[in-house]
Amino acid sequence: MWSIHYVGLDVHKKMVAFCVKTADGTIVEQGMVAATREALTEWALRRTTPWIGVLETTLFAGWIYDHLEPYAVELKMAQSRRLEAIASAKKKNDHVDAAMLADLLRCNLVPECYVLPRELRDLRVQLRVRNFLLQQAVRLKNRLAGLLMESGEPYNKQKLHQRRYFGELLDRLEHVPEPVLDLLKTVRGLIELFDRAQAELLRGLVAHPDLQERVRRLMTIPGVGQVTALTWALEVGEPERFASVRKAISYCGLCSAQDESGGHSRRGPLSKQRNAHLQTVLIEAAKLAPRWNPWLAQVHQEELARGSANRATVAVARKLVALLLAIDKRGTDYEDRASAVAA
Repeated sequence: MWSIHYVGLDVHKKMVAFCVKTADGTIVEQGMVAATREALTEWALRRTTPWIGVLETTLFAGWIYDHLEPYAVELKMAQSRRLEAIASAKKKNDHVDAAMLADLLRCNLVPECYVLPRELRDLRVQLRVRNFLLQQAVRLKNRLAGLLMESGEPYNKQKLHQRRYFGELLDRLEHVPEPVLDLLKTVRGLIELFDRAQAELLRGLVAHPDLQERVRRLMTIPGVGQVTALTWALEVGEPERFASVRKAISYCGLCSAQDESGGHSRRGPLSKQRNAHLQTVLIEAAKLAPRWNPWLAQVHQEELARGSANRATVAVARKLVALLLAIDKRGTDYEDRASAVAA
């Protein structure tokens, strides 16, 4: 009677629970399949009726989505956090979760999330690994300084991580035990290794043919550097998915959560429902961008006069989002309005 099936997929590291339902909620099939490409291919080929599927976002849901998408009429990815708000049950197991996903799908209630194209997703992994390596290098630099302080040895904070100065410093250390001296050399070697690795990854991403022109265009905005442009391009994906600047600002986590009840509305701190990678980079960029962008400097000064420095930084970050979205959608270089009028 029904010409299409609705499939809920509860994804785990080793197994995938599935539930196949018709449009009226009748269960056609339910079970478990191994989370391997061979097993999933065999399962998909057994489908004799066209099907629409949904799976929840997890660390390993990406490759399953890519593998099953060619076999489905449509495959959706559901947001984990919003699923918790829509459906909760006293009894919870893999089969119940898969059935719940199938019900949400057939009732068109799936809190669908955007899935980045596979090519950009692979590049985004490289950028996030680069950021991880940079963070580890910073932690090691702090640990290096801590080892010197624990040994009571004075050093120049500004020059500590320069190769020549560090070599000279090691030669004149007199009261540092031999094991600590070896540890200082080891930590310094790891710092150099992480710095080289992250720099190489960054160069490769900037020069990638799928990103090169887009990143160059975004960098025409005064105050936007390579890391900010790359992070925007790889975390946002397709800018057309944002209907307005307000939606882009919300995605970046630069707006506060709203709590309204009984006619009373209260705004809290910045929302935790955001792209944390993009939020961090935009906040850091907003602290430096006013030095090179007069318009952003004016925004910062106006907000600083009204409130705290943190509020001023967030205001600049929001303006950065507006600029990045406009340039990305328009596909042209940044043009200063004041300069254009003067010309």
